[in-house]
Amino acid sequence: MISRIDLRGDALPEGPALRDLLPRADFDVSAALEKVRPICEAVHHRGDAALIDYAEKFDGVRLESVRVPGRALADALEQLDPDVRAALEESIRRARVVHRAQRRTAHTTQVVPGGSVTEKWVPVDRVGLYAPGGRSVYPSSVIMNVVPAQEAGVASIALASPAQADFGGLPHPTILAACALLGIDEVYAAGGATAVAMFAYGTESCPPANMVTGPGNIWVAAAKRYFAGRIGIDAEAGPTEIAILADDSADPVHVASDLISQAEHDPLAAAVLVTDSLALADAVAKELEPQVAATKHIEDRIVPALGGRQSAIVLVDGVAEGLRVVNAYGAEHLEIQTADAHAVADRVTNAGAVFVGPWAPVSLGDYAAGSNHVLPTGGCACHSSGLSVQSFLRGIHIVDYTRDALAEVAHHVVTLAEAEDLPAHGAAVKARFGWKVPGK
Repeated sequence: MISRIDLRGDALPEGPALRDLLPRADFDVSAALEKVRPICEAVHHRGDAALIDYAEKFDGVRLESVRVPGRALADALEQLDPDVRAALEESIRRARVVHRAQRRTAHTTQVVPGGSVTEKWVPVDRVGLYAPGGRSVYPSSVIMNVVPAQEAGVASIALASPAQADFGGLPHPTILAACALLGIDEVYAAGGATAVAMFAYGTESCPPANMVTGPGNIWVAAAKRYFAGRIGIDAEAGPTEIAILADDSADPVHVASDLISQAEHDPLAAAVLVTDSLALADAVAKELEPQVAATKHIEDRIVPALGGRQSAIVLVDGVAEGLRVVNAYGAEHLEIQTADAHAVADRVTNAGAVFVGPWAPVSLGDYAAGSNHVLPTGGCACHSSGLSVQSFLRGIHIVDYTRDALAEVAHHVVTLAEAEDLPAHGAAVKARFGWKVPGK
């Protein structure tokens, strides 16, 4: 069901050579880019009419309006199962606790007497958030996008999710109910590249946004790349990933269940176990079979995900070597199930989120840990972070110098301007001192 990669014995290679040995899904955003280009441009030139046509083509429903009526949001919340509502409310509460602590405040640095630089943090004016609606429904992704944007102070927040033929062209009612719980009343029935294009260009019903965030399929990732520079994006999210670093102290039942939990997302989902214990590897491989047989989404998602080139059990000589492997892999989700898991987790440098010990499964982070589950994939954790309040803030430097403070450093400014052959830069300083610069 799942392949093995044996990296024991010989010394592990460094850098890209090690990364090339590790499993990864095929995810060609460049190829998808050419397919989303005409879709994006149709939305640019035809606005809501293009969104309605594409909803009929891709989602099988003819919309009367792209924007979801306020009454539909209220109805969805009224009809929401009480247990689901309670779970969503607790997820929101915990997410707010964590993300509220991420707020940034202005800080002034006195560089010299009379000269200071203040960095203030300003939220983007308007964001478009995306909640997928393909194989599954993700109200949790609504929370993970909305809460950090709200805690950052974003004034205008809109959300898009695909139209659902089963619900009269509206997004899934649980998505709508989550929006209502969060106070989001600007919601659109738009999916994939069309939703990103709607936010990037704006249409008759939807003003353009400064930024688009949220997970999605390859078409969402390609549209984000298409609009990079015109709008801010969080990341080009690829298929979900879990890596587990485990030794012989790990419970194979836990490890197998956690691998399956990510495999059920998508046939391209990656499930990787890195271990120095051959006994654990054998036990996990054996445990996968009955657990897979007892669950749902077996043939269309889990079996192809576990059997795909992106998933494997990787054998290493020790936990130290395993750390090198998982740091090279840079997983979206990384579980540490080893003896002294906290000390091992402290040595992780590349991961979207780290889950420490046997009682912190990825599922907890997906819903109710308080952390954010919109995380970098495809190895991007080596340079990128998950979604946070910081994602929606811009740092602006405010430079405040007196005449004396400028005079003290003026000759250095002029010298560097001349060294760069930019005499007008120096002249802008000279003009303030009657063209005779102090110190020169």
